[in-house]
Amino acid sequence: MAFKFEELRVWEMAINLSAEVNVLVKTFPAEERFVLSSQVQRAADSVALNIAEGSTGQSNAEFKKFLGYSIRSGIEVISCLYLGKKRSLIYEHDFLRLYTAYESLIVKIQALRNSF
Repeated sequence: MAFKFEELRVWEMAINLSAEVNVLVKTFPAEERFVLSSQVQRAADSVALNIAEGSTGQSNAEFKKFLGYSIRSGIEVISCLYLGKKRSLIYEHDFLRLYTAYESLIVKIQALRNSF
C-alpha cells in the first residue's frame, strides 16, 4: 500500500460505513435527494477523506486536527440519522446499526487522536 491512511483501520471502517450510508440514502424519496441524502452522504464521506488527508505528509499536530474534523463529521452523520428517523426515512433497525457503528468509529478515531 502506497499511503499511510490505507493501513489505518479507522479509515477502512469509515470507507465501509460510507458505502453503507450510500446504500441507505438510495432508499430515500426523490425530494430528499438534494437535502438530507446529500448531507448525510457528504458527512459520511468526509470522515474517511479527513483521515486520509491528515495522515499523509503532515505533522502529528496537523493529523490530530484532521482527526478532529473526522470526529465532527461522524457526529454530523449521527445527527442526520436522527433526522432521517424523525422524518420516517430510516427504519429503527437501520438507525441502530449505523448509530452503533459510527459511535464505535468515533471512539476509535478519538483513541487514535489521543495516541499522539
